[in-house]
Amino acid sequence: MAKGQGRVLAQNKKANFEYAIEETMEAGIVLQGTEIKSIRAGRVNLKDSFARIDRGEVRIINMHISPYEQGNRFNHDPTRTRKLLLHRKQIDKLIGQTQQQGYSLVPIKMYIKDGFAKILLGVGKGKKKYDKREDLKQKQMKRDVDRAMRDRDY
Repeated sequence: MAKGQGRVLAQNKKANFEYAIEETMEAGIVLQGTEIKSIRAGRVNLKDSFARIDRGEVRIINMHISPYEQGNRFNHDPTRTRKLLLHRKQIDKLIGQTQQQGYSLVPIKMYIKDGFAKILLGVGKGKKKYDKREDLKQKQMKRDVDRAMRDRDY
C-alpha cells in the first residue's frame, strides 16, 4: 500500500492494462445516504467507470455501488453520476492534461482514508493493441524468471 492510503476497497485492474498512467491524483467523493455503508462493506465496482470534467466539476460515471441491504426506501441508484472533490488548481491541471489527444481520466482504486472514501484518479493515454501485447510478454517473461529462480533455490 502506498503511504497515507487506508484499506483498499476496490481496484480497477484493467486500468494499468488499458492505459499508460502518467500521473495520479487523490480525490474525495460526494456520497448519498447509505452509499458509504455499502462502500465500507466492499460492495463497490470500478471496472467500467471513468471520470469526466463537466462545467468545471469532475464527475465519475458508471461506478457501481451496490444498494445497502438494510437501506429500504433510502437506498440510492447504484450507477448514478457522482461528483469528485478536488481543488480548483487540480481541476485546471486535469483540464489541461485531458485536452491533449488520447488522454483520459481513469479511476484506479477506491479506499478509506481517515474515515473518508477516496478515489485515486489516473491521467492516462490509451494503449494500442501492440502495447498491450508487449506488456503481456513482459509479464510472462518476469513470471518465467521468478519461477526459475524459485526452482533453483531448492
